[in-house]
Amino acid sequence: MSEHTARISWRHSEGDFPKGRFSRRHTWSFDGGLTVPASASPAVVPAPLSDPEAIDPEEAFVASIASCHMLTFLFVAYRKEFEVASYEDEAVGSMSKNEKGIPWVSSVALHPRVEFAGDNRPAPEELEAMHRAAHEQCFISNSVLTEVTVRPT
Repeated sequence: MSEHTARISWRHSEGDFPKGRFSRRHTWSFDGGLTVPASASPAVVPAPLSDPEAIDPEEAFVASIASCHMLTFLFVAYRKEFEVASYEDEAVGSMSKNEKGIPWVSSVALHPRVEFAGDNRPAPEELEAMHRAAHEQCFISNSVLTEVTVRPT
């Protein structure tokens, strides 16, 4: 169907690599030309070896799930002829250890807040059904083992 690419670049520039004291700062570059600073999470690798201002893989994973849900929800709303005025989400990913003792993002809770424009607005049960449809159709949610819950506010 399609391919999606990202270039990840890191170069040793400071610190003592053999002793594990080296910077985890790196960049993510995408096919559209955008490059963003990335790093290990400060929860995993303390600063200054990580960069708290950069995107870390765990928060990018959570953002990817939340963004996919939103984009799918907007499509579902459009198809049902509901005009969305705004959409915000405070997504939260939680880490735990799997059966092998390896940390993983075991759950992601989405908390979307949707405002509608115009006279045609969904009833609460329609809104729930739209979020359920968005979750079931989201490419990213269908690609991961992590439990994803949607709790509209």
